[in-house]
Amino acid sequence: MTSRLEAVTLEVADAAAAAAFWAGLLGREAVPEPGGALVPGTETQVGLRFASSSTEQVGPRRLHLHVTSSSLEDQQQTVETALRLGGRHLDVGQSPEETFVVLADPGGNELCVIGPGNRFLAGTGHLGEVTCDGTRKVGLFWRDALGWPLVWDEGGETAVQSPYGGTKVSWGGPPVAPRHGRNRQRLDLVADDPRSEAERLVALGATLLADLGEGLNVRLELADPDGNEFALREA
Repeated sequence: MTSRLEAVTLEVADAAAAAAFWAGLLGREAVPEPGGALVPGTETQVGLRFASSSTEQVGPRRLHLHVTSSSLEDQQQTVETALRLGGRHLDVGQSPEETFVVLADPGGNELCVIGPGNRFLAGTGHLGEVTCDGTRKVGLFWRDALGWPLVWDEGGETAVQSPYGGTKVSWGGPPVAPRHGRNRQRLDLVADDPRSEAERLVALGATLLADLGEGLNVRLELADPDGNEFALREA
C-alpha cells in the first residue's frame, strides 16, 4: 500500500493561532496535539498541521495555499473572514488586475483567495491547491509516491490530485529558489509499515535522513529528489 498524505505541515511561532485561523476559514476543527495542532482533512481535502517552532523563515517559503471562490461575493466574504480571523493583506508584487487576493495567515504563511471561474481549480473544494516550489522530477516522484495521477505536466510545471478529486498539489518548475537550511513547510505521510514504505520511496528517488522512534511510534524523515524534507509515520 502506498503512502497517504495526512497533512501539510507548517512551522509557526503560534500553532494554536494559525490552526484556529485555518479551521475558521475552511469550516473545520482544530485538534490540539503535542507540539502544535492539526486541522484534519478528508479523502478529498488535504489536512493542515501547525507545529510550534521558534526558528525564523529565511528566504521564500517552499509552498503556499490556494483557497477557491464560487463567486466574487464569495471571494470577498472569504477575504473578510480571513482578516477577521487574524490574517492580513500581503504585497508580493501582484498587479491590481489580478483576479486573486494575496493574504498571510497569523503565522505569516501566504495564501491566495482565487477568484471564481478558475478552470484549473474547478471542483477541487475550498482548499483548492497546495502549490510548491519544485522541479518536474519532484512532481513525478510524488505521483508515484502517493499513487495520485498527474493532472498537469506542462512547461516544467506539474500537479497531482487524489483519484477521488479534491485538493491538487502542484510544483512550479524552474527556476527553483535556492534552499536556506531546513524547510519550515513539508508534507506529512502515513503508512501501515513505514520502514518498508521508506524503502519503496528511496527506490523512487527519495533520501532517508533519519529513522526515529520504535514500536508504535515509528517516524522517519526523508527528502524528495529536490532535497525537501518530508515525514513518514505509522498510520
